[in-house]
Parts: sequence; C-alpha cells; structure tokens
Amino acid sequence: MLPEIKLQGDVDVAALSPLLRGMLLSVAYADGEGGIGLTATGAMNRKFVHWAAVNFLWPDFTAEDLYSVNKVLNESDMPPLWVVRDMTRHLKLLRRKKDVLLPTRRGREFLVNPQAFFDLVATDYLYSYVHATERQEEIQARLRWWRMFLNLLNIKAREGCTPLDVVKILYPDMAPLSDTEMTLEAWELKSDLQYGVLRRLCWLGLLYEAREGLTLLQDGAFHKTPLWSACLQLESDTQSDIGVH
Repeated sequence: MLPEIKLQGDVDVAALSPLLRGMLLSVAYADGEGGIGLTATGAMNRKFVHWAAVNFLWPDFTAEDLYSVNKVLNESDMPPLWVVRDMTRHLKLLRRKKDVLLPTRRGREFLVNPQAFFDLVATDYLYSYVHATERQEEIQARLRWWRMFLNLLNIKAREGCTPLDVVKILYPDMAPLSDTEMTLEAWELKSDLQYGVLRRLCWLGLLYEAREGLTLLQDGAFHKTPLWSACLQLESDTQSDIGVH
C-alpha cells in the first residue's frame, strides 16, 4: 500500500508548499481579476505568466531565474505553471469559459480553506500526476517503490542528503565510486530519482534543496520541511539510521 498523506499538524501549508501556493494564487487571481486570460492557442496569457513568475516564489523558477533565460515569458517557459494548471483543472477548481479561466464553486471553497484540499492535491500529485516529460508507464512502475523512497528519505533527509547519497544506498555496488564516476555510471538512476521523486517532494513542499553557494550543475542537499512530519507517518519514524545492505 502507498503511504497515506494526511495533514494533521498545525503548519502554514501555503507558505511551505510551492504547488498549493501556486494553485491558491492562480484561483485567487482568476477570482479577483475576472479570470485568467488565454491566448488564441489556449495558453495562459503573458500578463498572467509574468504575474505568476513574480508572485509564486517558486524555488529555482523565480522571476529572476526565468527572465535570465527568456526576455518574454510565455506559459511554456514556466514548467511549474503547467502543473498548477493541470492540477486546478483536474480538481475542478478552474473552468474554461471562452477565452478565460474562471473559478468554480469548488475553487472558491478552496480559496476559503486550502488546507482541507491538501491531502487530495498531495496524493494525486505525488503518486499519479504525469509530468510533461514523463510517461504513464513510469508513474505506474514507481508506485511500488514509494514506500521505500519515503522511508529512506525520512531518515537521510533529517541531516540532508544529495541524490548521489541516495543512489549509493539503493545501489551499494556503486558506493566505492567517486562522484565523477557515479555521475557517469548512475546518470539515469540519478535523473529518475531527481525528477521522479525529489522534485515532486520539493514542489509539494515536503522537502527543500539547500543550494546556497552552488553552481547550476551542482546538487544541493535535500532536507525535510515541517510539512513532512505534519502529513506523513512512516515505519522509519523511530529509526535512527539506515545502512547500506
């Protein structure tokens, strides 16, 4: 069985979760501005994309980050916005009417009490959402590993761990290799972990990556946020460490 995500702690979910915050801000914008304008091709218009870049405060996708790559921002230039749009549509918080996205009645309920929606948002996003760069088969194959991933990170992310640290635990034969050798040998394994597991947990707000002083190509250490223990109860909660087997 998949670990249950059930928010119980008294935490500020919108402050900790980039995904919930982005969904909340998008629905609030649509409610206050008469909708989110759409282009002729159905994408969110540049006015909203710029607003989102400034206000979402999404790690690694701030306005400064995004405008360092593109002079003008379209929806396609801001990957977190794809997820926010998909999730608000999937949960029926926004609906399309002609050339705008408008809040639904459920969307207005979400604005009043976003924390009540967190369990549903988190479960759908973590376990079943298909990112634009992934395939449904990959998501299905990962389901049987989630309990192991979460229990491992529950221990290792207490002090902070990099993707390569986790790969060495999962594949102990690689442990003696240098980081350079590991990067070459375990590129695909590390990529799957980084984007399929760690990114989801960061975007959901259960982990954060400490990147101060690092270059774009260097991996930071991942740590748990208060949201982790507020919504997850795992078998490893009482364990002090996990060894390489």
